[in-house]
Amino acid sequence: MQTLKELIEQLQPDFQQEVRDFVEFLLEKQVGEPNGELKLDWRGSLRDLRDRYTSVELQHKILEWWGD
Repeated sequence: MQTLKELIEQLQPDFQQEVRDFVEFLLEKQVGEPNGELKLDWRGSLRDLRDRYTSVELQHKILEWWGD
């Protein structure tokens, strides 16, 4: 059985470029995929602020805090 590299080497240069482009696309797609279920262990951690801020004000405040 031939290796992937050997098979690709048998292709014309323009098809080799297509294979390269596709592999790069897959690698980029892989990076963007989450690695498991979303964890919500932070849920409720801002509960003490709900009487001081509306949800919109809290979003703005969080953006302020991230900027520090």
